[in-house]
Amino acid sequence: MAIPRRQALRLAAAGSVAVLVGTSAASSGRFRTPRWSADPFTLGVASGDPAPDGVVLWTRLAPDPLAPDGHGGMMNAPVTVDYEVATDERFRTVVRRGSAVATRELAHSVHPEVHGLEPDRWYFYRFRAGSVISPVGRTRTAPAAGAAVDRLRFAFASCQAWSAGHFTAYEHMAAEDLDLVVHLGDYIYEKSWRHARVDQPQILTGEATDLAGYRLRYALNKAEAPLRAAHAAFPWIVTFDDHEVDNNWAADHPGLGIDIHRLPPLFRRRKAAAFQAMYEHQPLRLAQMPRGASMHLHRCFGWGGLAELTMLDTRQYRSAQVCDEDVTTDCPEAADPRRTILGVAQRDWLLDGLTSSTARWQILGNQVGMGETDIDPGPGLKFSTDSWDGYTADRDLVLGAAARNGVDNLVVITGDRHQNMASNLRADYADPGSPVVAAEFTGTSITTGGNGRDLTDIGRVLLSANPDLRFFNSQRGYVRVDLDRWLWRNDFRVLPYIDRPGAPIHTRATYVVEHGTPGVVADAEQAAPTAGRAAVPGGR
Repeated sequence: MAIPRRQALRLAAAGSVAVLVGTSAASSGRFRTPRWSADPFTLGVASGDPAPDGVVLWTRLAPDPLAPDGHGGMMNAPVTVDYEVATDERFRTVVRRGSAVATRELAHSVHPEVHGLEPDRWYFYRFRAGSVISPVGRTRTAPAAGAAVDRLRFAFASCQAWSAGHFTAYEHMAAEDLDLVVHLGDYIYEKSWRHARVDQPQILTGEATDLAGYRLRYALNKAEAPLRAAHAAFPWIVTFDDHEVDNNWAADHPGLGIDIHRLPPLFRRRKAAAFQAMYEHQPLRLAQMPRGASMHLHRCFGWGGLAELTMLDTRQYRSAQVCDEDVTTDCPEAADPRRTILGVAQRDWLLDGLTSSTARWQILGNQVGMGETDIDPGPGLKFSTDSWDGYTADRDLVLGAAARNGVDNLVVITGDRHQNMASNLRADYADPGSPVVAAEFTGTSITTGGNGRDLTDIGRVLLSANPDLRFFNSQRGYVRVDLDRWLWRNDFRVLPYIDRPGAPIHTRATYVVEHGTPGVVADAEQAAPTAGRAAVPGGR
């Protein structure tokens, strides 16, 4: 049964806010389910954006996920997808049932938002399409606003180029004892980066510029069992960086991709396609559904009275990069107060949240390096203008506001760099006596960059040139955080290799932030002294 495109989009949106009547499935407006020739749940299940009363669930019907047209082997007609949420893994106690409509316009994905759940509780969920039942996912709600909470455990990750290696890190992440996962961007890459794998499908050897191309890259990543397992184990909070669209893109300015798509009208079309594909493949709420080349991704999540996580968007509203965006030594334009990495509206929203929040810990989910990063130990600065170093006015405003308003426990978590780092952040880098006001933990990549090494030549240079950089490591993995009222414990979890499956994982170093004392401190029992200043306390 075919329906008009406009009506299909309305149905898809309605399905994203699924009708819930106690524990009874909605019975009207159902669409016929096809006879499946293969499993329609090849891309798994996911949940995300936990609130005290519910979460958003996700799946996409794709019996042939790498079909060249990007439609996953699905027909034109919409399909009704049912779901259940239970308090037990065997679904003996189902607390919510509902249905959502999967349409061709959104790649037969569904995003039902489940409400009315109890705060601070684990649940199980599953989908059904006709006679086929999906794998079971596990999710949880956040604690009630302002509630006394003793602990939050989460992991953060970024940068997973499929062609660069295996997603082994997610096997280990799925086995961790976590409350949630934060992904800081570069969930896909628009083209292949470093070829450590030889099994890449031929249709994915070029660069994605249209909707089918981006859909295929998400499908390729989600076809990986370790990633599906990590999604099924915990709720995720996601954002994008540059490679979900185009390397180093900035607002309406194209990045470094295919030349013809650097024309503004073509880039807007490309960006709209990339945003839609992201929405189709992530556990995002209806509020995050893109409108053409615009997508609202900066948002805030509370964890009782213990913590508040503010997810930033450092791509969509920024001024274009100046000078040489990779490396520059002379760029006064970077300090121009008219330049912004956040945009005025998002920056004001962030500053208002930082200064008014009553949470004990403030966490910023950030894409590109915030702290000053000099990549030459000689005189002067040598830096990238794609990071916050290219937008120093915004950095000074954010960190200065934290200092002036007594935001004691501010921690920034960052992706992008394919390296593990622990750094102190200062209110004003132009002032040598400026106080440390926050900590920044940069997490390495899942795969991008290949196997990596513990301490590289660039790592030695960075440690020598940046007194506020306390730790460096260039292996692959993720970061595990264990947070209570008095201590932020940050474990850098690393793998010895990713060019083949089966790598073990270990904690390379542990750094902590103490309540009321800005800056990072090495845990003497865990941090090894071989990585430069890893064993030296900082920010004191």
